[in-house]
Amino acid sequence: MLIRIITLLMLIVVPASSAFAGATDDVRKVVDEVVRIVSDKEMKKNETRRRQALKKTISNVFDYGEMAKRSLGKHWNQRTAADKKQFTDLFATLLENSYAGKIESYNNEKIVYLKENIDGEYAEVKSKVVTAKRDEFTLDYRLLNQGGRWMAYDVVIEGVSLVSNYRTQFNKIIASGGYGELVKKLQTKSDELKAP
Repeated sequence: MLIRIITLLMLIVVPASSAFAGATDDVRKVVDEVVRIVSDKEMKKNETRRRQALKKTISNVFDYGEMAKRSLGKHWNQRTAADKKQFTDLFATLLENSYAGKIESYNNEKIVYLKENIDGEYAEVKSKVVTAKRDEFTLDYRLLNQGGRWMAYDVVIEGVSLVSNYRTQFNKIIASGGYGELVKKLQTKSDELKAP
């Protein structure tokens, strides 16, 4: 459900006030490109090419390394450099393929940018998603400034953090089967999602 909502948030944008700058603009650029890719008739004919374009585009706003680190939580520091790289790659693949796989669920949802808060290197872009039936839910991006670009390290949907949700799931798997079991599950899920 969370991945579907993330998909919806990335699909269509309602023009926001020009008063927003920085973090909101960085998020909006990615959303605009996703809309272009999804709307492109030639891309619709080639699912592999479209998926690659979508993955490349969303990697311009999601900081997979930071998201992976925060999702693994207390277990991150116990991992070797090789473990961290493997986990980050698996986590990125999971998010990318989940997103690409759900993209077809687009149904005229709109996102309205409400507010941008910046505190040093951190920012939060607050928004709401409005469905075709006029239902609304909040969706906020938590971002970190990296070399002048705002990169998302978390998405909060109706007050529920995506990273916290993953951390809870990962902790349960590690507690019951160990870190190796988590890696195995992520690998299996990634392999399933890679198939178009």
